[in-house]
Amino acid sequence: MKKMPTEDTKRKRIPEFKSEDAERDFWASADSTRYLNWSSAKRANLVRLKPTLRTISLRLPVSMIQDLKVLANQRDVPYQSLLKVFLAERLAKERRSHHAPGSSPSV
Repeated sequence: MKKMPTEDTKRKRIPEFKSEDAERDFWASADSTRYLNWSSAKRANLVRLKPTLRTISLRLPVSMIQDLKVLANQRDVPYQSLLKVFLAERLAKERRSHHAPGSSPSV
């Protein structure tokens, strides 16, 4: 007795890619439903995924850096890390105030 092909057996095999660029190009034009059964997909938990970082050069007054180092020392963290926390907090505040009706950005 011949088996009827199921939806899963009709799926194409995902090719091997030589680089991330090749894979990106492939998925940009491929219909993923021909390769994956999205109805049985599970959400991935990417808690250990590290964000892409970019090094920048930033000129700050010496007094500002000294103040930042004092605050960082009080918190027992590197001053660059504290600066990132301060920037993240301010960006979050700006996003909240920007989306609030009738609000204007504060400086």
